[in-house]
Amino acid sequence: MSIQVHGITKTYGTQKALDDISFTLNKGEIVGFLGPNGAGKSTMMKILTTYLAPTQGTAHVNSYDTQKEVQQVRSAVGYLPEHNPLYLEMYVKEYLAFNAGIYKVSKERIAEVIQLTGLTPEAHKKISQLSKGYRQRVGLATALLHDPEVLILDEPTTGLDPNQLLEIRSLIKNIGQHKTILMSTHIMQEVEAICDRVIIINKGQIVADRKMSELRDGEQQVVIVEFDYRVEEVALSRLDKVASVKNTTGFTYEITFATQEDMRANVFDFAHDNELKILQLNQKNASLESLFTELTA
Repeated sequence: MSIQVHGITKTYGTQKALDDISFTLNKGEIVGFLGPNGAGKSTMMKILTTYLAPTQGTAHVNSYDTQKEVQQVRSAVGYLPEHNPLYLEMYVKEYLAFNAGIYKVSKERIAEVIQLTGLTPEAHKKISQLSKGYRQRVGLATALLHDPEVLILDEPTTGLDPNQLLEIRSLIKNIGQHKTILMSTHIMQEVEAICDRVIIINKGQIVADRKMSELRDGEQQVVIVEFDYRVEEVALSRLDKVASVKNTTGFTYEITFATQEDMRANVFDFAHDNELKILQLNQKNASLESLFTELTA
């Protein structure tokens, strides 16, 4: 296991930022870490990178204890925090050389990382002259300098324009072929495009841990139906294999079924039995966005 988290709790006074969190990440996984603002994502990442100590529980990175083997953990992890800390007055190569001196890595490694992160055209510039997309590349390059096996990225695409976003997404995907990545983001499309798995956290607790393949294969489905008359949601919830029912607008309902079967016939039979007319009847797979909304609303 690249990351092992067991029973982590973090409190600030009477406030629980994390409440008995446990999960593992295997080598080579890219895992999206989702949750609303204040859910505890950044706190968990700071614990994994040894910047914070948990109140209870243990965390290990590459089998090193984040509280007892701090230097070993820092050697195993590359960390890009949410607010990318850069010395804007320094040149790109100068800044990377400064950090390389801390990590005691070679000049050859600096050149490799510049090429890997696509910084070659901008390597001669001051960081203050770079776009936000290229500044994120500098942050990633710094995190990669010591060739860590684990990358922890906190909101790596925040504030990027669509072109920059695609570039950083491609870069992370490429890096993830050889490393374990835990990445927090608010952008669902990022997780769907990049990640193998998603962990959703809400109010300091894990509320979902799913493989993206399960979501893509339609572990659940949503039937959207519009009747000619209002129906009590409790009546629709009695249908077979119903997970949830939501009245979206007027006489339109979103019915989530916990099955891959096509359940439209069941909805049709319900309408027939209750002398209702169906004005619209569509089916779609439950998306990551709908799962997130359901679990964190």
